[in-house]
Amino acid sequence: MLSPKAKRNLSRIIPFGIIWLLSGLVFLVVERAARGDFNGQPSTGIEMNWQIFVFASLAITVVGLLVGLIEVVYLNNVFSKKSLTQKILYKFLIYAAVMFLIILITYPIAAGLEDNSSVFSPEVWNKTLNYLTSLSNLSTLLQLWVALGLSLFYSEISENMGHAVLLNFFTGKYHRPKEENRIFMFLDMRSSTTIAEQLGHIRYFELLKEYYSDLSDAIIQYSGQVYQYVGDEVIVSWTYEAGLRNNNCLRCFFAMKEDLQKQADRYHEKYGLLPTFKAGIHFGKVTTGEIGVVKKEIIFTGDVLNATARIQGLCNTYGVDLLISADLKEHLKLGEDMEFRSLGKSELRGKKEEVELYTIV
Repeated sequence: MLSPKAKRNLSRIIPFGIIWLLSGLVFLVVERAARGDFNGQPSTGIEMNWQIFVFASLAITVVGLLVGLIEVVYLNNVFSKKSLTQKILYKFLIYAAVMFLIILITYPIAAGLEDNSSVFSPEVWNKTLNYLTSLSNLSTLLQLWVALGLSLFYSEISENMGHAVLLNFFTGKYHRPKEENRIFMFLDMRSSTTIAEQLGHIRYFELLKEYYSDLSDAIIQYSGQVYQYVGDEVIVSWTYEAGLRNNNCLRCFFAMKEDLQKQADRYHEKYGLLPTFKAGIHFGKVTTGEIGVVKKEIIFTGDVLNATARIQGLCNTYGVDLLISADLKEHLKLGEDMEFRSLGKSELRGKKEEVELYTIV
């Protein structure tokens, strides 16, 4: 079984292959239609047959998947702190070198298939050298750069909107509102106002960026989705099934605390402190749907969000880092490493009935 992180990465990489394949097919149709107005095949061209068509389709798809793999696993992390202009420039130089190597490898193979000869034969390499200085090569490079531009555009939009949100927009899953059960965690940094005054606005913002980054791995690992960043607060959401599976919603909280603790030396060295947080977790029915005209978003509406925010707000009252509603507690099954401790019933502002709250010890 693939881990949630591996599944997420795979779902982000596959669209690259699809984009490259579709753009390649479009260019092939356009080029063949344009070439129909001329007599004969260019000397640098390769006559298309089913064998070469299958090879070309597989090759362009593999190239797209390779680009996606490089983007998701490596380049996104390398250039995460660069501006958009710097990202484009650096990636342009990297992919220019990669694409030249791709053409240098794939063209001789295709030429060898056409002539039924070895890729190392002089005829194949003479044709390759002619191709590299031809208009056909320029056409191929244009195709590759269009495919690259589309896939990089997808990558940047996916990173900014969130892959799951972008996928839901494409599929129209929430074009019409739907009711569903979801689990929410409202996670709030402790003493954020004091920290902001201590560091100043710019350094505090830099702290927030690193803080959110360090929390992300645990959210991905335990199948959560970031719904919103609200100042120093993160709202994490799970589908009902994903949040309960292996107690993901609880294990995510403790994994985030552990990940921050591992970076304690870095935070103390850079900011003179280690940020900590408190959280409230609750579940219930929400209505999910697309909303907005100037800017579209997929949002959740329902009493569960207000209740979760107020549960989190009681952490200071009880002197704990984590509060869980009794409703959610009834659906969780803890192992020997964790157990619930009841903190009694509390009145949540705006609710008539008191809610029993628990923490983990």
